[in-house]
Amino acid sequence: MPSLFRAGLVGVTGYTGMELARLLASHPSLELVRATSRSEAGRRLADLFPHLEKTAPGDVVVSEPDVADLKAACDVVFLAVPHGTAMDMAGELLDAGARVVDLSADFRLHDKDVYEKWYGLAHRRTDLLGEAVFGLVELYREKVKHARLVANPGCYPTSAILGLTPALESGIAEPDGIVIDSKSGATGAGRGAKVPMLFCEVSDSFRAYGIGTHRHTPEIEQELSKAAGGELTVSFNPHLLPLNRGILSTMYLRLKKPMTTAEVREIYLSRYADERWVRVLPEGRFPETRSVRGTMFCDLGLVSDPRTGRLVVLSAIDNLCRGASGQALANANLMLGLPEDAGLTLAPLAP
Repeated sequence: MPSLFRAGLVGVTGYTGMELARLLASHPSLELVRATSRSEAGRRLADLFPHLEKTAPGDVVVSEPDVADLKAACDVVFLAVPHGTAMDMAGELLDAGARVVDLSADFRLHDKDVYEKWYGLAHRRTDLLGEAVFGLVELYREKVKHARLVANPGCYPTSAILGLTPALESGIAEPDGIVIDSKSGATGAGRGAKVPMLFCEVSDSFRAYGIGTHRHTPEIEQELSKAAGGELTVSFNPHLLPLNRGILSTMYLRLKKPMTTAEVREIYLSRYADERWVRVLPEGRFPETRSVRGTMFCDLGLVSDPRTGRLVVLSAIDNLCRGASGQALANANLMLGLPEDAGLTLAPLAP
């Protein structure tokens, strides 16, 4: 049966592009028809990524990015390119009438001044900031369905926002003093060659980076402020783990009044009762990155600590699938009127 819709992927050579191609290989209604890269134009995808041999995406020949061609050939275009680059191409594609899912940070932040402060460059398409929908389906599903432009959330923000929203929405936790301690696999740093990401630099080690300065901080604060009903500030502290995939975030909040873990868990179960990809674990069980590998699942663990009066929330996701490419595909599904989970009904890879 022929595909119902056609997809374009700009920036196929990075990890997010590679992951999107993998997911599209088994999508029942969306076919990858354009994959672009200036450095690899003219090569088959399977020659770049041998694991795609004998799949539909594997036979796609990489081309130079061309807005007119992408618009004519595709029903939706994914942008897996760096911030700064995406805003111009997204603008051109939208001006041409295309639908876009942007995996960069260029349209995630509503305030151009906040974007320019944290990313260090002027935003050249501020006319689109009000239109872009933040693509976290558990929060904005209905808006995504009608969007032309979806800003795909970052990986760290996905783990933090899903983990903290129920506690803040319900009003059981104080909005100040929130600490988010996150650890990510090395693919979160991208596929470009960098000395700090060499095997011998990452293996058998564990380090922090970007403390107080990581660019995902304002994205987390923007969405959690909405959940809390007022502006808040978080302490976001990322770390690099010596593994390929996965994010584990451990988050600390102060409870407004004493509550048991069971009581908090009921609030989380109620909030995510209809969400197939959020799994609130039984009391006493805690998330592991291996339990979500290669999937859209977000596993949440909860501990109410009566001694400190704190709620500890643990969140595990796959940074490449749930934190980037799989989430982008879920957004595209909604934009095209397809089932949200089309191509994403994946069990975790274990071991």
